[in-house]
Amino acid sequence: MDQNAYLDNVKELNKYAYHYYVLDDPITTDDIYDRLYHKVLAYEEVNTESIAEDSPTQRVGDVPLEGYEKADHLSRMWSLEDIFDADELLKWLERTAKRSEDALFYCEPKYDGASLNLVYAEGRLVQAVTRGNGLTGELITQNARTIKSIPLTIAYDGRIEIRGEVVIFKEEFERINADRAANDEALFANPRNAAAGSLRQLDPRITAKRNLVFLPYGIGENELDIPLLSARMAYVYELGFKKPPMRQECRGFSEIEAFYQKMRDERDDLSMMLDGMVIKVDQVEIQQEMGYTVKNPRWSVAYKFPAVEKLTKVKNIVLQVGRSGVVTPVAIVEPTHIEGVVVERATLHNFDEIERKDIRIGDSVIILRSGDVIPKIIKVIIPERNGSELKVERPTQCPVCDSELLDEGVLIKCQNLKCEARVVNSIIYFASKPCLNIDGLGEKIVESLYQSGLVHSVIDLFSLRMEQLLELDGFKEKRSSKLLDSLEQAKGCECWRFVNAMGIEHIGEVASKTLCDAFGLAFTKASMEELIALDGIGEEMAGSLMEFIRVNREHIATLEEILLPSIPEAKVEASENPFKGKIAVLTGSMSESRGLIKELLEGYGAKVSGSVSKKTDYLVFGDDAGSKYDKAVSLGVATITEAQMRTMLE
Repeated sequence: MDQNAYLDNVKELNKYAYHYYVLDDPITTDDIYDRLYHKVLAYEEVNTESIAEDSPTQRVGDVPLEGYEKADHLSRMWSLEDIFDADELLKWLERTAKRSEDALFYCEPKYDGASLNLVYAEGRLVQAVTRGNGLTGELITQNARTIKSIPLTIAYDGRIEIRGEVVIFKEEFERINADRAANDEALFANPRNAAAGSLRQLDPRITAKRNLVFLPYGIGENELDIPLLSARMAYVYELGFKKPPMRQECRGFSEIEAFYQKMRDERDDLSMMLDGMVIKVDQVEIQQEMGYTVKNPRWSVAYKFPAVEKLTKVKNIVLQVGRSGVVTPVAIVEPTHIEGVVVERATLHNFDEIERKDIRIGDSVIILRSGDVIPKIIKVIIPERNGSELKVERPTQCPVCDSELLDEGVLIKCQNLKCEARVVNSIIYFASKPCLNIDGLGEKIVESLYQSGLVHSVIDLFSLRMEQLLELDGFKEKRSSKLLDSLEQAKGCECWRFVNAMGIEHIGEVASKTLCDAFGLAFTKASMEELIALDGIGEEMAGSLMEFIRVNREHIATLEEILLPSIPEAKVEASENPFKGKIAVLTGSMSESRGLIKELLEGYGAKVSGSVSKKTDYLVFGDDAGSKYDKAVSLGVATITEAQMRTMLE
């Protein structure tokens, strides 16, 4: 790289940083920024006399925004050196060992949010300041006071700085973006930008509505006489601050690497977004001896996770037809590697989403992948357009059967009940785990059975014979016998599974159980008034059920005759206990699966709901409780731990 190319790269990095830190409007991914940053850093290490004054390697963070009062930090907020693999971890540990062979390490999550420095004096929160440039930030004390996880008072007499990250949990992020979409507002690109934008609102009332969470990661100025950082953080949590979902004291490479892999494997199950793990020397005395470089502490490093946001290009947009006839657009993108997986498709949800984000064929876009969920497009890079991009028109004909589509606004539907896509997907749903749970009847097999002409509806499944299956490609005697056995075992299924398997719009597992508990198999004879009287069944659900019964009465009767569903036994009324007749919601990780705890509470006469509302009586929470906990607190709902719940039952 020559000097001109280097200066161009510095200019590009500064543009990325301005959009990210100042405008809260990222135009690239962390992965691209990190690679360009280290390219610039490599040039500067060789050409030390030619380093540009505005190079991002020469400063921490960015300048504060105008419009806020500025405040100095009592002690500097440093940024961290990044490492990306085990080899770089070994090199960092070797450098650390040269300065101290006795170093122990404290590892905790690297949260993906907005940094905040809290100052307490004589036990009172007196100041909250954003990171800013590391020395001076924006004074946002009033906003910080609205965050429920920030104590207004603590049991500490001196002056102390508590540093942490303000985050938005994943569920809350989805809710905020749904609200913004409904109000035709621009969506946040990710939880990190939602947290930063929410934290820096000029109106604290807006911040208060966003359910922000403060997660401490360190201490600035203090008067503590505690020799280990891990013990200091334990003391901070005792003061009333939220604990991290994972943390560990480690000795050397093997333990650090093992904990990193554990955190990486489990991060998708956590309520908040993580982008890596922070490793710190645990002994405070050794930290002080090791000191700092121009911009980083020598005693700490950020071990980054592989990027889950990637830049790619939309090659095409295709249409999928579901079992209810809803037509869903899916983006076909250039093959993109994310955490060892080659991503070639991204969900677009519906055509309103395409129009709102102005997604076009040929666009450069940022996609986000979380766990095994199909990736989604979170942002279009509009400055990259060259005029060749194609707008996507709303379809008028089914891509599978060519019949006319019904456009209901948000939803576009194929109404042809014989459409191949509708039939195949309804059979797949019928056999799925929450329905009839028919083992051996996956997507490929259903498609094969349909295309062979053997199955045109779920009823045809129960007429299949061994000799028919053996004529199909890939069907040998063992597989055929297994499928026929699974179909036979589906007979006598629970009533609610029978109802759920029919795929009635708006009627899911909970509603199916409610119907069967109230009417058994006589749910087809219930009146509109009787249905609406049931807890959890509204007019839209009741109307959808009655319309389905009217159109498919013969189909329901035939299936009932084949399957002979079991009618639920009359429930023995639970004896008096604190949960009888109450509505409970479960959240967080518990000592056993939430499904088992749900059954336990239902046995005591409680109704277990999936969402918190004003009608909720108890929120039972475990470790890493998410936004449901915050919502319960805001609504004044009683919150109890799993242990407290079990004590109450005893």
